Amino acid sequence: MYYVYFLENKAKSYLYVGSTTSLKKRFVEHNNGKNQSTKSYIPLILSAYIAVPTEKQARSLEKYLKTGSGKAILKKRILQNEASA
Repeated sequence: MYYVYFLENKAKSYLYVGSTTSLKKRFVEHNNGKNQSTKSYIPLILSAYIAVPTEKQARSLEKYLKTGSGKAILKKRILQNEASA
């Protein structure tokens, strides 16, 4: 199984989209500063993830969710705060 995951630092209004086969391991790596892209935004929280069966699907979804329209859908449909729903 492959995962497309979403990390946030709400205090800094930062959202990161990534993909992996080991969600727990990858989350720990991000919060230990082992990823250059997220190092400045620690601590990060895992906001959500989507499980897909193939690496190709995970990479494709990750790529789309990093676009402007992908981020808009992500924020409106997937990461929507229940209080504002």
